[in-house]
Amino acid sequence: MSMSNGIDEVLDFWISEVGEAGWYIQDDTLDTQITDRFKPAWERAHADDLTDWMLTSRGMLALLIVTDQFSRNMFRGSHLSFATDALALSVARLAINRGDDLRFDGAVRQFFYLPMMHSESLSQQEFAVRQFMLKMPQSDSNLLHARAHRDVIRTFGRFPYRNAALGRRSTAAEVQYLEDGAYGATVRALQRTKSD
Repeated sequence: MSMSNGIDEVLDFWISEVGEAGWYIQDDTLDTQITDRFKPAWERAHADDLTDWMLTSRGMLALLIVTDQFSRNMFRGSHLSFATDALALSVARLAINRGDDLRFDGAVRQFFYLPMMHSESLSQQEFAVRQFMLKMPQSDSNLLHARAHRDVIRTFGRFPYRNAALGRRSTAAEVQYLEDGAYGATVRALQRTKSD
């Protein structure tokens, strides 16, 4: 598979075939389809063997989708879901510095900012919120979720709902948070604050 064919296959599949309505649903069939079609690309990225994709803006977007999105579908519930997060974060920061994110309009642009939102670093969370505020101000949903992720990191310094997959021991406060609705409760609390 040529470089451009691989990039086009990722983008055509994720943007055109799956589309925005399918990006955040949990669907076993979709997860299997992504694994069957794109696990080799993820393995190459994990081995640092897709650096040629970084030559173009479309390649950067495809690489971010493979390393930050497809990993979560293919390895749902496993520590491997997060195995390429550091790579995705470095690719995203480089892409933003180059202005690659601004070459895409609409909902697709979010994939340049999600690696920061997925980070357990508060400074990266703050950066993600700023990107959504400045570059996708029309997207209330993205900004809401960026703020929710930031709030979790502000409170716990990590995402408690990853603890089981990563073999981490939860604190008493984290156990209570998970029992009280976890991330969904964080989002609802922010929505109530906004409506007050």
